[in-house]
Amino acid sequence: MSSNVPIAHGDITAPTPQNTPLTHAPIAAGLSRPTVPDISEDNEPAEDESEDPTQITGAQDAMLGLVQGRLADLVGKSSGYIESLPINVRKSVEALKGVQVKQNELQNQYKRECLELEKKYLELQNPLYERRNAIISGSAQATTEEIEAGSRASLKDDPLYTPLPSDEAAPAAIPEFWLTALRNHVGLSEIITERDAGALKNLIDIRLSYLSSDSPKPGFKISFIFSPNDYFENNVLDKTYLYQEEVGYTGDFVYDHAIGTEIKWKEDKDLTKEFEIKKQRNKNTNRTRLVRKARPTDSFFNFFSPPVPPPEEADEETDMDEEELEELEEKLEMDYQIGEDLKEKIIPRAIDYFTGKALEYDVMDEDEDDFDELDDQDEDGQFDDEV
Repeated sequence: MSSNVPIAHGDITAPTPQNTPLTHAPIAAGLSRPTVPDISEDNEPAEDESEDPTQITGAQDAMLGLVQGRLADLVGKSSGYIESLPINVRKSVEALKGVQVKQNELQNQYKRECLELEKKYLELQNPLYERRNAIISGSAQATTEEIEAGSRASLKDDPLYTPLPSDEAAPAAIPEFWLTALRNHVGLSEIITERDAGALKNLIDIRLSYLSSDSPKPGFKISFIFSPNDYFENNVLDKTYLYQEEVGYTGDFVYDHAIGTEIKWKEDKDLTKEFEIKKQRNKNTNRTRLVRKARPTDSFFNFFSPPVPPPEEADEETDMDEEELEELEEKLEMDYQIGEDLKEKIIPRAIDYFTGKALEYDVMDEDEDDFDELDDQDEDGQFDDEV
């Protein structure tokens, strides 16, 4: 998963093949602990008057928090240096800002053209996706050429692999293909419940499309195609991700918001809710009755009811406390990351997720994310031992 997403400011950068995910470090990450002047021998306390180390640590932590808070208040405020420059120099500074505006316009144009290029190659890939779907569903049989190409790929991955006979065989559907592929994704496996699996067995295809060039905002749509089932009336569940019209400060598209299809659940089949029966007693008549109550529960299908980012002006006015904002930030980050992974990984390489081959690469990515960069020497001034 990506790093912290600054939802409060609406600057969520979309990780795509053309960019590097933006990492926003808190201001504390760029600060060292405040230094204090040396204490002279005359001012050193006697041994019996020495302070409790835990009290010193607490005071230092309090001081660090105060300093960081003060510095955070200064971020974005002028130091007065620019204003003190001669008028002609200040005009040169303004001119540079004008040049930057033109650079930003070119970067925006570049990103738009990259998006158009992605659309072009998606059109070229669509016949292959249709062929894939035909083989998965069993509506078409695999050709000798396709089987031989697959066997060569398997031998490249595993020299001990035993190739299958390459003669054409009768069409054979692959059961639960998409459910298996989704469950082999590290992030999605955590949100697909056993209850969800019953509905996802009816998932017959996942498709990608881009919003038209004349749309108010650029973006893409993920469509989940279902066969008739016992859970909901919809044949298609869509999730649309929208970018802001202009690229962000780093020159990349910035997420705006996501929209999901309203699921038309059949009676008693809503997988996003759990139902319980409670007994109620009438205070006046003393008679009892059974009441059926629903409460939200974890489900993959919550994916189609995406979290809503707070408005930009909500930084100061929001009723949400810091903990609630952090929780919302995590939900937004997860939601956008899953959308990007569906677009960039699962749809293009569905067979690799079905077979589990993709897990090797996903685990490698996670392992790299688990480690922070360290200096060549540790705190004791010694080099780390080799592993």
